[in-house]
Amino acid sequence: MFDLFAKIQELVVVIPVFLLALTIHEFAHGWVANRLGDPTARLQGRLTLNPLAHLDPIGTLAIVFIRFGWAKPVPVDYRYFKRPRRDMMLVAAAGPISNLVLGAACAFCYRMIPWMAGGPEWAWLLLPVRTMLRTGVWVNVVLAVFNLLPIPPLDGSRVVSGLLPARQAISYSRLEPYGFIIILLLFYTGIMDPVFGPAVRTLTLALFRMWG
Repeated sequence: MFDLFAKIQELVVVIPVFLLALTIHEFAHGWVANRLGDPTARLQGRLTLNPLAHLDPIGTLAIVFIRFGWAKPVPVDYRYFKRPRRDMMLVAAAGPISNLVLGAACAFCYRMIPWMAGGPEWAWLLLPVRTMLRTGVWVNVVLAVFNLLPIPPLDGSRVVSGLLPARQAISYSRLEPYGFIIILLLFYTGIMDPVFGPAVRTLTLALFRMWG
């Protein structure tokens, strides 16, 4: 039987965690781009930690219905960069790295906070916070691993392009119009299951074990 109260409780935990993870991800892209000379994100008001600046309506609804979502990509203009291929690679890597750092911070708080010290009278507050932190580790790892997939236009493809010789990078980038179709097919057919699932579980466990 559908439990509306349990559903609301779940969304109260999942939605803020996802919005924070997506906001940090996009902010990291914009911050690194700005540091490398591209002011586009800053001038468009995207160099901010305000989630409203990064929300994608469909991506936000997806969080509610499928427990996965996305934000509006931060605009980047490679023409500002001194070394476009290297700098684009750094900008792309910043998003997943920021999620791993945030995931590690969530794991640290989850491990180090003395949850029982407050006594049962604080359970109403401590239990949701603990659940949010545990969920935060998982969400940030999922976003990092997903975005590091080497399929255009995901961040991983930008990193791969920066490492490939110029001619091969151009050929590789031609996959971008078909990228999301490729991603859907890989996940729908289960081809990604032996890679994606174990990578998420291994990284999640590693972040918790970092702190004892």
